[in-house]
Amino acid sequence: MSITIKDVEHVAKLARLELSEQEKQTFTEQMNAILKYAEQLNELNTDNVEPTSHPVPLVNVMREDVSTPSLPIDKVLLNAPDEEEGQIKVPAVLE
Repeated sequence: MSITIKDVEHVAKLARLELSEQEKQTFTEQMNAILKYAEQLNELNTDNVEPTSHPVPLVNVMREDVSTPSLPIDKVLLNAPDEEEGQIKVPAVLE
C-alpha cells in the first residue's frame, strides 16, 4: 500500500488544512516512509505469540468499597463560602 497525493489532499481536506504543492509532496513522501517502516512488522515471525488487546497486563486497581463515616456537617460547612439552614448556599443559576 502506498499513499498518493490524492490521499494527502483528502486528509488535508478532512482536517481543513490548506497545503502547498510542495507540502503535499513532502507529506506524501513522509507517509510512504512511515508505511514502509511499518511493513517491517510483516517480516516478524509471530507464530508462537499469543494475541493480546494490550501490551501490558491490566489488572483492576480499584480498592474495596468500604463504608466509612463522613465528616460532621459543621466541619463541612466551615469550608463553604456561605451557608443557610445546614446547606451550602450558592448563587442562583436560573431566574
